[in-house]
Amino acid sequence: MKISVIVPVYNEAKTIREIIESVRKVPLDKEIIIIDDGSTDATRDILKNELASKVNQILFHEANKGKGAAIRTGIQAATGEYIIIQDADLEYDPEDYLKLLRPVEKGWATVVYGSRFTGEHRNMLFYHWIGNRFLTLITNILYNSTLSDMETCYKLIKTDLIKGMPLRCDRFGFEPEVTAKILKKGIRIYEVPISYAGREFDEGKKIHWYDGINALAILIWFRFFN
Repeated sequence: MKISVIVPVYNEAKTIREIIESVRKVPLDKEIIIIDDGSTDATRDILKNELASKVNQILFHEANKGKGAAIRTGIQAATGEYIIIQDADLEYDPEDYLKLLRPVEKGWATVVYGSRFTGEHRNMLFYHWIGNRFLTLITNILYNSTLSDMETCYKLIKTDLIKGMPLRCDRFGFEPEVTAKILKKGIRIYEVPISYAGREFDEGKKIHWYDGINALAILIWFRFFN
């Protein structure tokens, strides 16, 4: 089974080398697709001069469009049977890919999420914790599910399934949008525990409180109006 690892990147010069080396070490048949979303630091130079020979594709957005837009670009280029999203920071451990793949290999699931709240993790900021739990609760109420972590980055999705979805959200709205569309299709999402080492704003974290409000609006919109 070939896995397409999609890595959206924006100003991650400090971590991009390490995360790509970690992805490369995972013993899987995989392709690595990096999408630079208009980085303004040294990320582009690192990608072009140091990492081009170590990954399958590097695609560039000339301007910053948002994580969702970068993921869509990666999805279009993917050739694997399954897609997994990998943030370019060091919050998520690529060794957990093997945990995500197990339910697929057993024939139990076509979509698997890695839950940060059921595995070992570095405690996140309280307001991030409450925001994540609230949005997951709203997801469960609106879509009759029992997820523990809707906002997780680690989503393993069958490529044909996600390529058939008309995804539109450009920023962090990708998470609620893709989850809503999966659940509306009647697909039950399988969850596995993963490790998580959340970073702080001074370490480069980019999501903000208004992204949570946007996520709530997206969940309501796709439940009732789309």
